[in-house]
Amino acid sequence: QVQLVESGGGLVQAGGSLRLSCAASGRTFSTYSMGWFRQAPGKEREFVAAISRSGGSTYYGDSVKGRFTISRDNAKDTVYLQMNSLEPEDTAAYYCAAGRVTSYSARGYDYWGQGTQVTVSS
Repeated sequence: QVQLVESGGGLVQAGGSLRLSCAASGRTFSTYSMGWFRQAPGKEREFVAAISRSGGSTYYGDSVKGRFTISRDNAKDTVYLQMNSLEPEDTAAYYCAAGRVTSYSARGYDYWGQGTQVTVSS
């Protein structure tokens, strides 16, 4: 079992930045690929970014490429999402997830956090 707790969400103006963190419990964090997804009201859950177990490979959704950066610190059992040049369209609840494979699909992940809200004002 892995428990995930996100933090760092909030209200920011368009063009601003936020850094989300996701802290994992347990001693097996480094054996999991990690992903970030987001879901806006009335919309499906959307892939944002993923990172391999070692951190050597990263993947991004088209809408965030060049603006968001995923990283992880296996010594701290934490994955991060640095979000720059935020746009109102980035407003959503952001979820981190852990899985045995690095996947663009939510179905590829076994454990999920409770989410943190990001709101970008215009």
